[in-house]
Amino acid sequence: MCSIFQITCDGALFNRCLDCFLGEAAYISKLQDNLDALETELGRLIAAKNDVMMRVVNAERQQMRRREGVQQWVSRVDAVKTGADELITDGSEEIGKLCVGGYCSKNCRSSYKFGKQVAKKLQDVKTLIAEGVFEAVATEVVPERAPEPVADKRPIEPTIVGLQSQLEQVWRCLVVEESVGIIGLYGMGGVGKTTLLTRINNKFLESQNNFDCVIWVVVSKDLRLEKIQDDIGKKIGLSDDSWKNKSVEEKAVDILRRLREKRFVLLLDDIWERVDLTEVGIPLPSPQNTTSKVVFTTRFIDVCGSMESHRKFEVACLSEEDAWELFREKVGQETLESDHEIVELAQTVAKECGGLPLALITIGRAMAYRKKAEQWRRAIEELRRSASEFAGLGKEVYPLLKFSYDSLQNDTIRSCFLYCCLYPEDYDILKWDLIDCWIGEGFLGESDRFGAENQGYDILDTLVRACLLEEVEDDKVKMHDVIRDMALWITGEIEKEKRNFLVCAGAGLKEAPDVKRWENVRRLSLMQNQIETLSEVPTCPHLLTLFLNFNKVEMIADGFFQFMPSLKVLKMSDCGNLILELPFGMSKLGSLELLDISHTHIKELPEELKLLVNLKCLNLRWTVWLNKIPRQLISNSSRLRVLRMFAIGWFNFHEASEESVLFGGGEVLVQELLGLKYLEVLELTLGSYQALQILLSSNKLKSCIRSLQLRLVRDTPSIIDATAFADLNHLNELYIFKGIELEELKIDYTEIVRKRREPFVFRSLHRVIIGECHKLKDVTFLVFAPNLKSLRLFDCGAMEEIISVGKIAETPEMMGHISPFENLQSLDLDDLPHLKSIFWKPLPFTHLKKMAVLMCDQLRKPPLDSNSAKERKFVIRGYTGWWNRLQWEAEATQIAFRSCFQPYS
Repeated sequence: MCSIFQITCDGALFNRCLDCFLGEAAYISKLQDNLDALETELGRLIAAKNDVMMRVVNAERQQMRRREGVQQWVSRVDAVKTGADELITDGSEEIGKLCVGGYCSKNCRSSYKFGKQVAKKLQDVKTLIAEGVFEAVATEVVPERAPEPVADKRPIEPTIVGLQSQLEQVWRCLVVEESVGIIGLYGMGGVGKTTLLTRINNKFLESQNNFDCVIWVVVSKDLRLEKIQDDIGKKIGLSDDSWKNKSVEEKAVDILRRLREKRFVLLLDDIWERVDLTEVGIPLPSPQNTTSKVVFTTRFIDVCGSMESHRKFEVACLSEEDAWELFREKVGQETLESDHEIVELAQTVAKECGGLPLALITIGRAMAYRKKAEQWRRAIEELRRSASEFAGLGKEVYPLLKFSYDSLQNDTIRSCFLYCCLYPEDYDILKWDLIDCWIGEGFLGESDRFGAENQGYDILDTLVRACLLEEVEDDKVKMHDVIRDMALWITGEIEKEKRNFLVCAGAGLKEAPDVKRWENVRRLSLMQNQIETLSEVPTCPHLLTLFLNFNKVEMIADGFFQFMPSLKVLKMSDCGNLILELPFGMSKLGSLELLDISHTHIKELPEELKLLVNLKCLNLRWTVWLNKIPRQLISNSSRLRVLRMFAIGWFNFHEASEESVLFGGGEVLVQELLGLKYLEVLELTLGSYQALQILLSSNKLKSCIRSLQLRLVRDTPSIIDATAFADLNHLNELYIFKGIELEELKIDYTEIVRKRREPFVFRSLHRVIIGECHKLKDVTFLVFAPNLKSLRLFDCGAMEEIISVGKIAETPEMMGHISPFENLQSLDLDDLPHLKSIFWKPLPFTHLKKMAVLMCDQLRKPPLDSNSAKERKFVIRGYTGWWNRLQWEAEATQIAFRSCFQPYS
């Protein structure tokens, strides 16, 4: 028996199952056909790819670029081919597994899976064939724009000498010091400011930095904001015609909008006055906002202030070594080696340039092919005689420098500047001496409410800030050699009709130039020569200034001055012991306003000087034999503004006769001074305490005193109240001699410290000499002279301390707060046998240059320690025995100062 069961099935479900079975079975039954088709279609695909690639290669040869779609298609073809090749290779193995006429398989699962892959790959190949029809396989190449350089490279000499250190300093401010936003570079014309700025600009292309753009603008003397804006606009993409037609205010808004999104550096070359950066549209750098920087060059240090620069650097002339390197480079080695004498001569020529790069380059190029020593000798002579005639100087160098001269505010300042070329080359000019001459010439207005002297110092400051004069210490200026040559060029050529100078200063003359050459001259300088006689009487109707100082004049002909009706300034100082009396005929100088016979051995002033009623400045400093000044001569000179009578009559002051104002120690003189209502500057020598009391009773005279010498032979008290000198607000020099009975220069320290707002009552005092005061024990009052630069004490047998600890201890408030001699440069101690102490503790002596100690055997402990020695180079002079007896705070200190010691022989 058997069991029979029946399954009932829905027809639709059956049909779907049948289709699925037959479809999947087809992967097996059609495997052979699909493999054959895959191989055929793959061949077609490879052929299509080859056709496309041939078109691509041809296009790329024409500098075209393959289309991205083509590249993707080729990549897909390569991927499909790899898979298809593998299937075709494995196909024979899978065909071997088929049975039942190819409709079934010995391994249905494997054959089914393989057949499905073949069918899928075949479809992929057909799809790629269909997609491989390209109208264009490549496109024209549009060159990519190179990124905009941060700066535009500017042309510059291949080798630059002497600026590396300053370049590094400025670069550090730009890329390291975040607190520095605005940097000023100042210096005289031709010194290399633009060269330095150019190197800064080009360094942005050579060194890594974080700035987006560097903008270069030449400002120049003719300041125009529109021009500055246009130059900035070109760099930041604001240069179309519509922008150029906008107003300054509209452009500023556009510039600000662009630049505030950038880190920029603005380089402004050749500024002559303040540029309002806000008005231009520049986002202002500040210590709080230094994402951007501004660097500018100028000839005027004032501009650094008005531009509110955070740092300023002076671009100075080259050192002698760097100057020679630059000059040698311009001349060329071939020329230097052409004659064995040329190198030494070339060094002399280079020195004539004073380290000014513009002059070194100009003269170096001019001398480049002069290969004979005689040519170089002639060049040196020409440079010294008339530099403006030398090739290039009158056309290239001086006109450039003259811009600074032309830019001075007024003709008075220009006249004052040109006056400086009357002094010799490399000469250190005393400021007050120069101002005296300006007063005598009438350059300084008599109505100036601040006084002629103050006006003079203001002008000096202006010229120094304009880099037309150089400051030498605090009381002197000098003119750079090339600037002086430029001034001589102006006075002798450019403005000859107006100025007409004849300058033979420092020329080594033994005879004065022919007086016929003097006839039309306005200012004549024969200063610093070896002229011994002035025997011819010149006719000089236009002469205003005559410098005869620093000569060996033994004789001046009587009547020498009688034909100089316009002469205002006459300097005959520093002629040693040769001028013993003034020539007859001085009274003819009715226009004379300055007479300088200082540092001569003249013994008396003639009566005829009373007729010089226009005299404004009379300089008798260090006329050590002068003891006769006629009465009423001073009081008759009612227009006197400057009277210098310091250190007169050194050897015979107390021998003055009754006819002299010096009689009685100067009491008569002081009485005459009281009537000089225009007096501004007074230097005085007094020989009695009574004369000093009269002086100190006059507020007018106290306000004028600059230098005071006391030779207290008569009526010397044992105590002088030094507090009285506190009202001499402008006292610069104080000399006290022969105070035989003087024991103390007393000051009420308590009154000064506790009651005065300003304890430093001798703020203007720079030089002090005290000698032959045998009972004086100390000079403690000098603790109130903070700016003292020079102190000399000699022949004071009783002096034990310079600053007395006992007197200072009386005012406890002072003990921990005073540090005297902070600005002292020179200390000279001579014949102080009982001196034991300079100060009770070591002092830093930060400005000291020289200390000389002679015959001070009790001084065993110098006020010096290791702090005094830090980076200090000064000279200590004394006898070796004294040096060896010194007791130092530490052996290391003695070792530190050993190199400073120079023994007396």
